[in-house]
Amino acid sequence: MPKFAAIDIGSNSVRMLAAEANPGAAPVTLASERQVTRLGESVFRTGRISPEAEELVCGVLSRMAAMYKRIEVAAVRVVATAAVRDAGNQAEFIERASQAAGAPVEIISGQEEARLIHMGVQSRWPHPRQRVLMVDVGGGSAEVILSEEGSISFAISKPLGAVRLTEVFLKNDPPLPLELRRMNEYIVEKLAAGVRRIGTSGFDRVIATSASAAATVCAINRVARARRDSADRLRATTQQVRRLFKELSVKDVEARRKIPGIGPRRAEIILPGVAVFLRVLEDFQRPSMYYSSAGLRDGIVADLLQRGAGRDLARLDRQQRKVVEDLARRCGVSLAHVRKVAALSAALFEALEPLHKLPASYGKLLEAAAYLHDVGHFVSGVGHHKHSAYLVANSDMPGFTVEERTLAAALCRYHRKSMPNPRHDHFQALSDEHKRAVLLLTPLLRLADGLDRSHEQRVEGMECQLRNGNVVVSLQSSREADLEQWAAERAGAAFAEVYKLPLTVVRGRK
Repeated sequence: MPKFAAIDIGSNSVRMLAAEANPGAAPVTLASERQVTRLGESVFRTGRISPEAEELVCGVLSRMAAMYKRIEVAAVRVVATAAVRDAGNQAEFIERASQAAGAPVEIISGQEEARLIHMGVQSRWPHPRQRVLMVDVGGGSAEVILSEEGSISFAISKPLGAVRLTEVFLKNDPPLPLELRRMNEYIVEKLAAGVRRIGTSGFDRVIATSASAAATVCAINRVARARRDSADRLRATTQQVRRLFKELSVKDVEARRKIPGIGPRRAEIILPGVAVFLRVLEDFQRPSMYYSSAGLRDGIVADLLQRGAGRDLARLDRQQRKVVEDLARRCGVSLAHVRKVAALSAALFEALEPLHKLPASYGKLLEAAAYLHDVGHFVSGVGHHKHSAYLVANSDMPGFTVEERTLAAALCRYHRKSMPNPRHDHFQALSDEHKRAVLLLTPLLRLADGLDRSHEQRVEGMECQLRNGNVVVSLQSSREADLEQWAAERAGAAFAEVYKLPLTVVRGRK
């Protein structure tokens, strides 16, 4: 599965998620980190990000970047939300933060934030047929999202974040009744348009996300903060949320910190968060809400997967493709044939990623070998696979390291005849990691080469799927392709040997 990283620079905290993602399945978390930075405090007070907050956030970003770089993710997206949207010195901050994160920091709109939150919840807890109201209360803004049959039908983003409301309204500890009344009136005013637009009936469920939601549901269900992960999908009734708000309203910070489920820093800003959730439940006349641990970061990962981000890491760049095509041309190879084999190899590498689980960078080496597997015919038609390996390993190929040429040469060596064997000097010289990669990629190159056995590009399309423990390759062709099917079936023996799975080749008509 491809690996992605997401960083959310929020008004209260910076969060990082690195995960493996695959269509139709929940992402698998590889690394997760969160650090409270209170970036929004200075912004909501002075209109600018303070030097101290900027320094803290950049240090956190550097640490998080080191984490996701070790995982070798295919793509990363770093976003900044409400506090940076409002900051007068955002340009300076973005420049420094991008440098620290090792990736461009993007300021996203409230609508984009809502879209990504929706994608995140759907990726972890799908509701493909229901009408669901989603509510996320961050540090600087709150998003209210109407999801119908898995798609957003309406979303609003309002300045109702827990840090912002604390800075603007709550000056005393515990807050004065006047402060609470003004805050609640402000919340009602900001939600009013959304309530009118969405209406108050026909919902299957209300789902609350964010750390404020986690603290609210954990406090109500007496879930210790250390066990917050177990709170996913727990329920809190409107009556319970109302009771919690009343309890918190008369306590000072120290007393709030003693409530199970509310962390020491969250206790400072929990009251506005609970107030927003309560007002949403009351205004939309809902009896309860469920907590989802998914959020913006999960949405970024789901969006990167849907967009096919990082696929370029598995493909040769323009200069590299020119280099291999020039070498193939000089050796008298049919470019039409090797281009087809390269395209089929790339499709197989992507489709079978759940099986081979190789880093994306190996895809470009498979593509290079697809272009060059027949160059050995320039020397002799007898044992041309060995000649191809020699030529690739010893040719001047700008844009390829010696290691990359060696691996591409090994794939050329094994594209026909014997499979990789420890007795072969060429194979024995490889590292254990590279031996495994060559072993896993060899059947894919053989299969792709077989699918253009006639050198006439008869296979116009191909789908590769894993069905009930069987790999099925479906060919689309408007012409006769019996030779290609036969050759692919022969290559299936090598595939079964390496992957321990049968491979079936079936025909369809395009």
